[in-house]
Formats: sequence, structure tokens, C-alpha cells
Amino acid sequence: MSTSRIELTVGDPHEVAELVGPGDAYLRQIESAFGDTDIRLRGNVITIEGADADTVAGLFRSMVDLVEAGRRLDAPMVARSIDIVRSGEEPFAVFSTDVLRAPGGRMVRPKSAGQKRYVDAIASNIITFGIGPAGTGKSWLAVACAVQALNARLVDRIVLCRPAVEAGERLGFLPGDLMAKVDPYLRPLYDALADFCEPEGLARLLERDAVEVAPLAFMRGRTLNRSFIILDEAQNTTTEQMKMFLTRIGFSSRAVITGDTTQVDVGGGRSGLVGLEKVLGHIDGIEFVRLSSRDVVRHRIVQDIVDAYAKAEVAHGSEP
Repeated sequence: MSTSRIELTVGDPHEVAELVGPGDAYLRQIESAFGDTDIRLRGNVITIEGADADTVAGLFRSMVDLVEAGRRLDAPMVARSIDIVRSGEEPFAVFSTDVLRAPGGRMVRPKSAGQKRYVDAIASNIITFGIGPAGTGKSWLAVACAVQALNARLVDRIVLCRPAVEAGERLGFLPGDLMAKVDPYLRPLYDALADFCEPEGLARLLERDAVEVAPLAFMRGRTLNRSFIILDEAQNTTTEQMKMFLTRIGFSSRAVITGDTTQVDVGGGRSGLVGLEKVLGHIDGIEFVRLSSRDVVRHRIVQDIVDAYAKAEVAHGSEP
């Protein structure tokens, strides 16, 4: 196995301290991830030697760019940066992609290479499918992109849609009007909207129908123009429902369909999302983005749980 030796000079001593972390924690984190590579720091010079020297050097260069751009490093960001460089992407390019400025000035950005591919696909396609396990930000980022499009007046309204299928338990009769009945199913999308809008702003959007709740069963016969449409939990649609939904899209509209094909709750397990890429993947303006456990941005244990279930399914001979 060939080895390389690379020296990086960091100009600012404060940047060196930010790169290595408190008590050199980030340096040890990177050394642990690249066990065959030796990393030494002397003054403001980082010497990298080993089989992964080029990859580690690229990681440090990207981290320097992040620090110079004013980003504060922490252990989770370093861990995600390691995953990003291993996938052949640059952490700086991922973390500097702006999606939306949320209340309080917080900037919404992708946190993994897969998430960046996802938001790029949403920006450049009419229909984007985001398929992946829990915790990968499929719905959250879709709502962020929808709010950005609404703020930029690219669309006139956001339409939230989700099949009313319970996850393995019967909820029975739900009282109230239509909004009250579908609220439990659309609550995750509401929560995401609340992240990106001031409470008063969200109320105003709902009052003037700039945000619309559209139960999947009520979509038939409609044509949605100048709309940003999100179909969440699409693995629980039937083939007929999926076809019906996709043919609702009108002029100047954009749609994002999210789902996790490992969590199909629709009766009989006959999902309208499974196998759909073979049918529609060749059409211009449609893109399928597959996220994985590497794109999980919740607690690290969620990534471990997703990986454990995937291994168990493979061991039992089923497709993950």
C-alpha cells in the first residue's frame, strides 16, 4: 500500500486551535477515523503521512475554509466532515450551501453530502424523490426548500400532503373538522414549518391559504399550479394513489416526495414508492435521491439503529 506525506501550514494560530479542538479532541477524532495515517502538529504546521494522507489533507483544508468563513467546529461537525470526504465530497461545499434563513438569523444548510445532493436536486428538478431512513432530514429539508420558494415568490402556496395510514396501530375515529382529523398525520410537517416561520407568520400563511393541507384522498381531480407540493411518508401510498398524485402537478409547480421503503405500513405491503425509480427514473425533470445512514443528522444512536436494522434485513434475505 502506497503512502504519502503532506505538510499543511496554517497561517493563524487561532485557526490551529480551532482545528485541533479543545485538548486536541478533533485531532484525535480524525486520527481514530483514519487509523493508517499519522498526523503530527508542530507549531502551525500539520504533517500528514500514510495511505489516506490526501484525503485527510483535503479534510483539514476544508476545515480551514470553514473556520475562515466564521463557522464554529464541534465534534458532530467533524464527524460529518469525515463522512463527507470519504464520500468524495468537500465539507466546505456542503456546509456552505444556504437553503433558508430561519427566524433568529439561523441559516438552514445541508449537513451531509447526501443532503446537499437532495437540496440541489429539489432546486433543479420539477419532481424530486427523497428516499432514505429516519433522521436523514427528508421532510425537514423539503419544507425548508418550500418556504424558501414561497419567500422568493417562485410559488404562491405550499401544499402539504400525506397518506392517512397509521404506523401499525389503529387510531379509530378522530373527531373534529378536516383539519383536526388530518392534523395527527401532518404534525411532523407542521413542526418543520414552525422551525422556519415565526408563530405569527405561520398563522398568517394558514389564514390566507398560502399553506394548504391536502389529504391524499382528496387530491383527485385537482391541478396544482404555482405550488410547492410535499408528499410525505410516500411509502404508504398505493400504486394508484402515487400515479394520481404525480398527475396533479401543474405549471410552475414543484413537488418533493419523501419516503422510507423499509417502513411500509400500507395494507398488503404494496407500496406505490417501491420500484418507482425503474418506471420514472429516465424522465427529464425527475430525480431520485437516496439517502443512507451516513446522512442521519439526529443523535448518533439513530444512525447505529438504522445500520443494525439494515444488517438484520440483509441477514434475513430481504431488501433493505
